[in-house]
Parts: sequence; C-alpha cells; structure tokens
Amino acid sequence: QVQLVESGGGSVQAGGSLRLSCAASGDTQSAYCMGWFRQAPGKAREGVAALYTAARSVKSYGDSVKGRFTVSHDDAKNTLYLHMNSLKPEDTAMYYCAADPWLCGRTWSQTSRYNNWGQGTQVTVSS
Repeated sequence: QVQLVESGGGSVQAGGSLRLSCAASGDTQSAYCMGWFRQAPGKAREGVAALYTAARSVKSYGDSVKGRFTVSHDDAKNTLYLHMNSLKPEDTAMYYCAADPWLCGRTWSQTSRYNNWGQGTQVTVSS
C-alpha cells in the first residue's frame, strides 16, 4: 500500500502551464502503475496519463492531452509529476493521483484498476 499526496494545482490562463506533483509514501519499494486522473463537475473521472515505475519510458496518455501533457517519475523522491502545457479551459478539473502494483497495460485508464488514491488538487484554466 502507498499513500499519495498531490500538490501543484492552481489557477492559470489558457495557454499557460502547471506542474502537478504526487508524493508517495509507504511501500515505495514495489513497482507500481501510477496514473493521473481528472474529474470535472458532473463528469466521470477520466484517465490523463500513466507510467509503470519499473519501466518509466513506457507511458500512456489520454487522447485529449497527447502532445500537451507529460508524465514523469523521480525514483529518488518517490514522486510522480504531470507537466501540463498549452492548458485549455476544458482541462479544468480536480486532478487525482492513483497507484497500484500492476504493469499499466491497455486498461491503464480504468479507475477500477487502482486501489490507492490521493485527495486531489484543483486545476482551473480561464479563457
């Protein structure tokens, strides 16, 4: 089990950038699929990006963020990052970090695959 704490959210104008962080504690020696999800009011939670900590070059992205967002992981800090560029108003949502000890396969964006979640950090993009 890991405990996850997100930070870095805030308000930004369209076209701007933000970097979200997700600090993990607990069983950080195991390899995890770690993902970023977001949920806007009235909408379902959707997968944004994910990577497998034992093979960090293998990354997955949601179609709406490809080319704009980048996911990365710092092993020394046990921290997952989401670098968000060219932000749009439709990126406004609560962003959550999730983790579970599996390989991050094709179903990486399914919320049911993750048992460990952070409390979320709000991102608001104004036009």
